[in-house]
This record gives sequence, C-alpha cells and structure tokens, in this order.
Amino acid sequence: MTIDQTFYIGYISKTRGLKGEVQLFFEFEDYMDLDFDVLFLEVNKKLVPYFVDTLKMHNNSTAYATFEDIDHIDKAQPLIKKKMYLPLDQKPERDPDDFRYTDLVGYMAIEEEEGELGEITQVQEMPQQFIATVDMDGTEVMFPLNENFIVGIDPEEQVVVLRLPEGLIDMYFEQ
Repeated sequence: MTIDQTFYIGYISKTRGLKGEVQLFFEFEDYMDLDFDVLFLEVNKKLVPYFVDTLKMHNNSTAYATFEDIDHIDKAQPLIKKKMYLPLDQKPERDPDDFRYTDLVGYMAIEEEEGELGEITQVQEMPQQFIATVDMDGTEVMFPLNENFIVGIDPEEQVVVLRLPEGLIDMYFEQ
C-alpha cells in the first residue's frame, strides 16, 4: 500500500499506561464514521499496517487504542508522532452540498483590497472560529474564516474572495 492509495486521518500523540496503549489524535473531521480494523502508520516513508485490538473513541478528536503485538510501553513508544492513514476505499462519502471551511485548503485566497494572498495551505479549527494559513512570499499569514469576511467562494476556479479587517495583512510585514 502506498500513500497515494490512502488518506490521512491523524497521528499517534502519546502512550498511555504500561501495556502498550496509545492515544490517537484525529485531524480527519468525520473520524467517528471510520472503520479501524487496520491502521497504516508511516514509518521511514513506508506504510506499515497495524491491526487494532481495542479502540475507545472520544468526542474530542481522540481515541485510545491497542494494537496486536504491541503489549508494552517500550513497543508503543516508537509509534509516537507517526502519521495514520486508511485505504481510500474506506473514506466516507460526503453529501456534495456539505461544504466545510477545511475544504478551502488548496484554494487561492484573494483579498478585495490587497489582491492575491496565496494558496490556502491549512485550515485549523480554533475554539471560536476557523483560521486559514497562506504562504505569502515566504511569510506565513493567518486570517479568520467566517461569514463576515468571506465575500464569495468559487468551487470551479477554487478561489475564495475575502474582505479582511483593515491592516490585518499589513501587520505581518511591518518591521
């Protein structure tokens, strides 16, 4: 199995206890809809299958899991920070009308006054709102995504037009 045959769901954040249990952190929004018989972990740029023994899901984008043949903390320790993947055929279908701010990754961000900001490289959910990140001439620029700032979204052209608060972009380039 290669990475292009899979989709990224998160990473292993830490161990728990002495019996090899690990905490999974999900960056895939619909993690509750996934099937976890086998997880593929990226080890030395290769995907290695790990068979799930037990899994306890939580509502805070985490779960606790044990894997076959991982029965001690010393065996679980090397798995920390490993990225987790599942085969593409296990990816849940979404309603085409179910648009999310995280779908804007890869879109070109254009601010009405500033012009082209750059491609959105990341969208993070913060407690109060979503934050988008663009690489603007080598500077990482972050701005909020909400109805007040989004003028329009063109899914065909993969463009999002914004009206951001005055001075927000300038703040990143002032010395």
